Amino acid sequence: MLGERLKNERKRKGLSLTKLASMSGISKSYLSYIERGLQKNPSLDVLAKIAVSLDTTIEYLLDGQVGGVSTQKAALIDDEWVALLTRAINEGMSKKDFSQIRDYILFNNWNNKGLGR
Repeated sequence: MLGERLKNERKRKGLSLTKLASMSGISKSYLSYIERGLQKNPSLDVLAKIAVSLDTTIEYLLDGQVGGVSTQKAALIDDEWVALLTRAINEGMSKKDFSQIRDYILFNNWNNKGLGR
């Protein structure tokens, strides 16, 4: 729910309603209405101001998706994945390199299944 996500994100950032109201230019009472579910359909302009102030997206506030990936799936990217990817990037690996490695692994897995291995 929008209100729950807004409240959780605000608290995660360590912001009070007063501070978020000041940052976003949205009244404290209106933000409170959204958080408590009394206002369920704020305008896109209001959502954009809130999202920018919380350094998130409208998409996340509305449906819990981050770049088309649910927050549940995003949680699969743990510290070990982050460290591995960071190391590879620091060593000069590009997105294209990752994509080619993935394609190779998929092909190899497919090929091994076809050969009865």
